[in-house]
Amino acid sequence: MRTYIDIPDGRRARPRRIVTRLRLLALVTAASLCAHDAFGQTRSSLFDAIDVGAQAIGVVTHVSPAVNSRDMTEGYLSQPVIMAHIDPWNELFTLKAMLDFEGATLERGELNPGIYGEGYIDRRHPHTYLHELVVSSAKRFGADGVSGVSATLGKGFAPFGTDDPMSRPFEKYPINHHLSQILERVVAIGALRAGGWIFELGAFNGDEPTSPGDTPNRDRYWDSWSGRVTFVPWPQGEFQASYARVESPENPDGGGADQRKKSASVRFEDVQHTGYALFEWSSTSQYSGGTKSFTFNSFLAETWAKYDRISGALRIERTERPDEERTTDVFRTAVPPTDVSIAGRSLWTIVTLRAAASLLNTRSIILEPFVEVARARVSPTFQPTGFDPTQFYGSSRIWSVSIGAKLAFNMAHMRMGRYGVAVPRRSAGMGDMHMEGME
Repeated sequence: MRTYIDIPDGRRARPRRIVTRLRLLALVTAASLCAHDAFGQTRSSLFDAIDVGAQAIGVVTHVSPAVNSRDMTEGYLSQPVIMAHIDPWNELFTLKAMLDFEGATLERGELNPGIYGEGYIDRRHPHTYLHELVVSSAKRFGADGVSGVSATLGKGFAPFGTDDPMSRPFEKYPINHHLSQILERVVAIGALRAGGWIFELGAFNGDEPTSPGDTPNRDRYWDSWSGRVTFVPWPQGEFQASYARVESPENPDGGGADQRKKSASVRFEDVQHTGYALFEWSSTSQYSGGTKSFTFNSFLAETWAKYDRISGALRIERTERPDEERTTDVFRTAVPPTDVSIAGRSLWTIVTLRAAASLLNTRSIILEPFVEVARARVSPTFQPTGFDPTQFYGSSRIWSVSIGAKLAFNMAHMRMGRYGVAVPRRSAGMGDMHMEGME
C-alpha cells in the first residue's frame, strides 16, 4: 500500500519587510488615470459583459520506468477549471476569475517525469482552488486605440515569463513551469502600452502555496517584485524579456533561499489560429543572502499546427532541476526544505509529440481526443552527486505515453498570465475578444 503525505497548511507570522512606497504609488497613479467616462459606454446587454468558460481533461498516463525500474499507469481528471470574465464598461472595471478543482482530482499529483515544485517531484502538483481572481482598470488612448495604461490587483500571475502551460497545446506540463512562470500570488501590477511596446511592473508575495486550499501569507505581501517588457512588432509576433526577485518562495515563514529569475521568449501565431510557435529561455538562481548557491537553466521550443480537424504539436525541452531529498513517498519532498535538502542537480532533455482530432469543434465547444508521447533523458550535471538518476529510476531514458480527451466550453485560443493593456490584442474593439486573453 502506498502512503501519501499531505503538506501541512500551518504558517507562523513573520515580520514583513519594509514596503517600497514608490512602487505602490506608481500603481495608484496608474489606477487614477483609468477613471474616465466609460460609464457611458456600458455594454448593450449583460450577456455581452460576462463570459464563462470551463474545461476538463480525462487522461491515462503510462511511464516506463517510473521509479526503481517499475512501470506505472494511472488515470486522472486533469485541469478541471471554471473561468469567468466580466467587463461591463469597456475596461474601466474588469474582473477575471478561475476556479481550479485539481485539489480534489489530483491530490496525489499527476505523473509527469522530471517536473517538480511545491513539495512534489516527478508528479505535477495540483493548483490552488482559487487559481485566479483579479480586477483591472484600463484607459486607452491614441489613434490606434491600443496604447494605454492599466492597474491590476488580486490573486493571479506576476508579470514574468511566458503563458501558463494550461493555455498551451500540451496536456503534460514542461519541467520549467516554476522557472518560467510565477503564479497564484497576491499581485499589484501597473502596465503601460505605447504602440508595440508593453511595460509591466508588479509587486507580490514571494511564498508559494503549500496545498490546494492554501492562501498567501499576509505577512509576505509585496516582499517580491518583477518586471516585464514585451515588444509586438506585428499582430502575430511577440518578444518578451522579464526579471524577478522572489523572497523565500519555498519557506512561507521567510528566511529560506531567495530567487532571482530571468526569462526571454519569442512567440508567433498566424491570423487564423492554426499555427503557433514559442521559443523561450529561463534561468533561476538561488541566493542565501548575497551568496549564489545554485542556478537552473531551461531552453524550450514548441510548435503546434492544425489542418481541418487534425492537429499536431512538438515540444523540445532541456531543463536543469534540483534533486531534493524525498520523503517516505518517493514523489514528495519536504516543505519547507532544509538547507541541505538539495542532493544534486540533473539535466532533463525531453522530446514530446502530440496528435489530436477535434470530434466536436464549434465556436464554443471542443471535444478533442489526443495522444502524447514523450521521451526523456536524464543525467547529473555535477559530480560527486547525492542523486544518481539511473539508479533511482532504473534507466537514464524514460518513456511516457498519455491518452485522453479534452472537453472545453468557450476556452479556445485562451491565453493566461497577462492583464489590462498587457494583453496582446489586434484592435481596440473588445468585440474581437470573448474574454481577456480568450479569443
